[in-house]
Amino acid sequence: MGSQVSSEDVRSVHVVIVGGGFGGIAAASQLQALNVPFTLVDMKDSFHHNVAALRASVESGFAKKTFISYSVTFKDNFRQAKVVGIDLKNQTVQLQGGEALPFSHLILATGSSGPFPGKFNEVSSQQDAIQAYENMVKQVQSSKFIVVVGGGSAGVEMAAEIKTDYPEKEVTLIHSQVPLADKELLPCVRQEVKEILLRKGVQLLLSERVSNLEELPLNEHREYIKVQTDKGTEVATNLVITCNGIKINSSAYRSAFESKLASSGALRVNEYLQVEGYSNIYAIGDCADLKEPKMAYLAGIHANIVTANIISSMKQKALKAYKPGALTFLLSMGRNDGVGQISGFYVGRLMVRLAKSRDLFISTSWKTMKQSPP
Repeated sequence: MGSQVSSEDVRSVHVVIVGGGFGGIAAASQLQALNVPFTLVDMKDSFHHNVAALRASVESGFAKKTFISYSVTFKDNFRQAKVVGIDLKNQTVQLQGGEALPFSHLILATGSSGPFPGKFNEVSSQQDAIQAYENMVKQVQSSKFIVVVGGGSAGVEMAAEIKTDYPEKEVTLIHSQVPLADKELLPCVRQEVKEILLRKGVQLLLSERVSNLEELPLNEHREYIKVQTDKGTEVATNLVITCNGIKINSSAYRSAFESKLASSGALRVNEYLQVEGYSNIYAIGDCADLKEPKMAYLAGIHANIVTANIISSMKQKALKAYKPGALTFLLSMGRNDGVGQISGFYVGRLMVRLAKSRDLFISTSWKTMKQSPP
């Protein structure tokens, strides 16, 4: 993998990568290092390190560290455009506006979308994206009472980030189940998440669902917002932040692969991460239907496998299979706290603080993009 590919090998090769999230940038930077012709397509002009999005919502000046320009790294190999379809017959990726990008190999890395501020899924410039987070910080700062809806990993991290920076604010976390964070986590990790939130003074409303969410203003400070739950509880607040409802981004490929989709909208893949029935089309990250949680670091591992397999297929060598391993999952509960598991084993606050909480892996993404953080 380390050496560049000969010009003979790549004569008829052009890899198109759809989506510039964690998997997309990992694949693009590897192909770039190997001198394999590629085009990375994304509707934003910069990579969003969304692992740190929640901190960028509470700490002023932080957001600029979480957006990294694609064109600085990938130059002419980057196209800012929205992909509207895949033409399998002609082996092209269709862009909004009518242009078609031909491919010999295709890597689908479309990721997933969810509510702001945990995700940022808009056609936008880097400057506007950073400004959206700076505006969010102002909403948080001007609110005394804050409700976070959804107690998965994003919701618990959001509540902890707010209470770490603004301990005087009253934060209520509303979650439709009793256990917090993700179901793949060890029970002792989930229990510790709950204890950390209680120690920080977060009010927990568990096994309750917000019943009037459709009517509520989101991410905007108001003098008075009434949040109601299905159990009849009413919470008066100034700000409502939602952290639930992650959906696979399937619009780029849905019509081309109608018969290859799992119910979630993810693509069914074989052990080599090839989309079922196609030897030159791969899916990585959130849009690959794999029995594992959707995580940034796993998208990077998928990218390593897929780029190795594209090189091997060019050289008629055997492909490498992807084998999901024991789960590593770290929850940052503010910059000075956290809990998680590494390869299936519990790790406490000190380890998580060193590994994730302080910098939220931001330096890793700047390194992948071969740029220096601001």
